[in-house]
Amino acid sequence: YGAVELQHGQAGTREVCLVRRHGAAHDIPPHRINYRANLRALRIVGCRVVIATNAVGSLRPVMRPGDLVLPDQFLDCTKARPTTFFDGDDGRVRHVDVTEPYCNSQRNQLFPVLERHGLTVHPAGTYICTEGPRFETPAEIRAYAAWGADVVGMTGVPEVVLARELGICYATICLVTNFAAGISHGPITSEEIEEIASQRRAALDGALREIALTVEDA
Repeated sequence: YGAVELQHGQAGTREVCLVRRHGAAHDIPPHRINYRANLRALRIVGCRVVIATNAVGSLRPVMRPGDLVLPDQFLDCTKARPTTFFDGDDGRVRHVDVTEPYCNSQRNQLFPVLERHGLTVHPAGTYICTEGPRFETPAEIRAYAAWGADVVGMTGVPEVVLARELGICYATICLVTNFAAGISHGPITSEEIEEIASQRRAALDGALREIALTVEDA
């Protein structure tokens, strides 16, 4: 599916790999990320668990900027990105169950680690993925909230589905960086998002290091 830049490291005796979705220079927009190449590369090098991170907007007053959310369900509003490895080119029709799209064993392990690092964590929620790169309209946000979405982002799908197709245990840590359009007090800016991300970066980095060292495989 294409070339992927993987960074390799060690966490104790465990090998850890890092993929930057948007590239090292953060120059790949969400709708052009090569999701299939990224997940296939991780599978090829033997990754059994993927812990993703996502910046999201909140649709719920209780999920405030700076909070973390561990989604247990998703809604897909993407439009033009390849969403499956099972495209039928091999002459087979296959379906995959996503009743529980995120790995519950990983979600349950992530929660106490994140709390120990002083982070406010919501243990469940519904993530809705939009195509991007634009932000959503207030009308769209009202509709998504009525559907049951709690947070909105642009990169969580098809990652979660591709991981399931490959048999990889996948969980994601969503950092709420802003209230979504129509809920926020003004226009959403990249500067606002980066400010919240920078405020939580040290605590989240520390939590991720502990996760790499201590979280057990599924």
